[in-house]
Amino acid sequence: MSDYMNGTGIQYHLRIKKGDVGRYVILPGDPKRVPLIAKYLDDPVFVADNREYVTYTGYLSGEKVSVCSTGIGGPSASIAMEELYKCGADTFIRMGTCGGIALPVMGGDVVIATGAVRAEGTSREYAPIEFPAVADFDIVMALREGAKRLNLKSHTGVVQCKDSFYGQHDPDIMPVYYDLKTKWEAWKRLGVLASEMESAALFVCAAHLGVRCGSEFFVVGNQEREALGMDNPKLHDTEPAIKVAIEGLKILIEEDRKKG
Repeated sequence: MSDYMNGTGIQYHLRIKKGDVGRYVILPGDPKRVPLIAKYLDDPVFVADNREYVTYTGYLSGEKVSVCSTGIGGPSASIAMEELYKCGADTFIRMGTCGGIALPVMGGDVVIATGAVRAEGTSREYAPIEFPAVADFDIVMALREGAKRLNLKSHTGVVQCKDSFYGQHDPDIMPVYYDLKTKWEAWKRLGVLASEMESAALFVCAAHLGVRCGSEFFVVGNQEREALGMDNPKLHDTEPAIKVAIEGLKILIEEDRKKG
């Protein structure tokens, strides 16, 4: 691969280098969420800001931990993971938002992904479509326990990942409306919990790199509940999901120490 940074060791997109980040990284999508998460770390410091990528590093339970935004979707998320990995990271928790699909999933809840439907394009450039996009089991368990400790309502299961936000929310305007709607019905019948845009790419990229990845989401609302005239609160304060990511990471760090 060409070295676009002329031997400096600085990563092309994130503008970070070895030593700038910890082995543990929380990955929000929105750059504005990075300082909101970093405030939960001890001694957080700003590292870099380039394109959609903002990075802070601090300490949690005595371990070096970083927070790095990924922007929207699989392509930019996988770039972040690749470059963070090159700088020493090996454990990733994606924290973001989602829209509920299964009727029990309501705005304000937290969804923890065990796996993801690969209805996006990025993961196909890492693995054949037959390869499953699954979360790291230890991270899933840590996030679930974190939500329990915080007394937050959470759901654990499969999420759907797509590339088109409006293909989900207004499929009838799309030329391939028939395909979008048919597959959406399949996700509903299969018990898929929610829809988002990054987990499939991150899970498959993590498998390729041999690192750990999990994800959890704040539910903004549920279009299926709305379509049925059911109560459908729409909320936007992601603080509950931020707290789950922090608490889950504390648990994971503790478990890692026990394993030596």
